[in-house]
Amino acid sequence: MTQDDSPGAGAATGERVVILLRHGETSWSLEGRHTGRTDVALTGAGRDEARAAGARLAGVHVDHVLTSPLVRARETCELAGFGGRARLADALLEWDYGAYEGRTTAEIRVGRPDWSLFLDGCPDGESAADVGARVDPLVAQLRAADGAWLLVAHGHVLRVLAARWAGLEPRAGAGLALGTAAICVLGFERDTPVLRRWNDTGDLP
Repeated sequence: MTQDDSPGAGAATGERVVILLRHGETSWSLEGRHTGRTDVALTGAGRDEARAAGARLAGVHVDHVLTSPLVRARETCELAGFGGRARLADALLEWDYGAYEGRTTAEIRVGRPDWSLFLDGCPDGESAADVGARVDPLVAQLRAADGAWLLVAHGHVLRVLAARWAGLEPRAGAGLALGTAAICVLGFERDTPVLRRWNDTGDLP
């Protein structure tokens, strides 16, 4: 990978940019199970993914690091080489799936054939609007902040955060697929917040 093709390309010192890193693979993510607040550790492959993401971010300038308090995010952050600089941020906790925690979409749709996480939310858990309200203060902080930030967190919360960064409704995150250990870059086009790079795993689609 050349420097121009690196995930943080253009993230020069002093530039306002937000880099997102989803945690590596877990046994539940591998099985498609909704993993909200359950503290599931990375698999061996997930640890390898985290190290590979760190190698891809080597040399990218980062001023501040925030991570979800959950172990799969903290371990990813550590293995990627940013653990010593990270601060915990509750806003980056994964979507609270409530009664659907640990279940797959296929299992949920046995009883609710048309169920959509981003449209319908979860009983006893959060809706997309709830997650949006949770991340909005952090988005406002990041938009106003100087320098480069790295956020290490989870698939669905990062999808909502990216939608809100771009000024979209929280449910618009449904259209932003995000693989394990994927790297994304949020930035600005002039003064407009934009998605500069999305779901970069270093592989072809």
